[in-house]
Amino acid sequence: MVESTVPTGTGHGAAFFDLDKTIIARSSTLAFSRSFYRGGLITRRAVVRSSYAQFVYLLGGADHDQMERMRAYLSSLVTGWDVAQVKELVAETLHELIDPIIYDEAATLLEEHRAAGRDIVVVSASGAEVVEPIGEMLGASRVVATRMIVEDGRYTGEIEAYMAGEAKAEAVRRLAEEEGYDLTASYAYSDSVTDLPMLEAVGHPSVVNPDRALRKEALSRGWPVLVFTKPVSLRDRLSGRTAPALATAATVAGAATAGYVWYAARRRGRGATG
Repeated sequence: MVESTVPTGTGHGAAFFDLDKTIIARSSTLAFSRSFYRGGLITRRAVVRSSYAQFVYLLGGADHDQMERMRAYLSSLVTGWDVAQVKELVAETLHELIDPIIYDEAATLLEEHRAAGRDIVVVSASGAEVVEPIGEMLGASRVVATRMIVEDGRYTGEIEAYMAGEAKAEAVRRLAEEEGYDLTASYAYSDSVTDLPMLEAVGHPSVVNPDRALRKEALSRGWPVLVFTKPVSLRDRLSGRTAPALATAATVAGAATAGYVWYAARRRGRGATG
């Protein structure tokens, strides 16, 4: 269980979250492999390969070389895909595939940061077409994700911006400049040593289910080490809350899913430690 360690700050900070194995319990991209198979985008062999890659990823994390191999594999895989079809498949299966694997502890942290007045920013190496709908579901203020080059509505296989390693840190600093975030008052969370530059960019880094190399770094630097173990559906977190209250939250937030998280943050904001 994660104790609340999110004070209300005086600076206009933000909370930067890696996605895979930090907010959700799987790789977001690989989670949709069966949906892409059903949609005719990939073969059964590719589904099996994705399942194996998921297993390896969960077992040992991803170092720099593994991230580069994953980038090459995904670039090759998506070449020629119709972007509109990808977005449609993600939208159709988003709640089925992603909602049940959100860490309960991560959802609590999201609520506490929002209640403390910080923007939530999801920063992920996965593709924007996957990450942006997930960020919307979570009620994130901003999403930073890998972007593929598109021509005539299809992926060329070339990558415009790969959000891994130092690129994540650069994106965080650029966004802070654009939005006026005080990085010394900001927080960052990740499971992978490849995100060390992003963690170093903020005043309050924490590691979540860290790989061996990141755990070693965290212990040597005195960073908090968080262990998330409870995937739970956002819908399940709402059990016991009244329908009228949910309707009010949805009206204020402007969308039902974002309303979930907004309402929870408002309910729990008074209970967060200062």
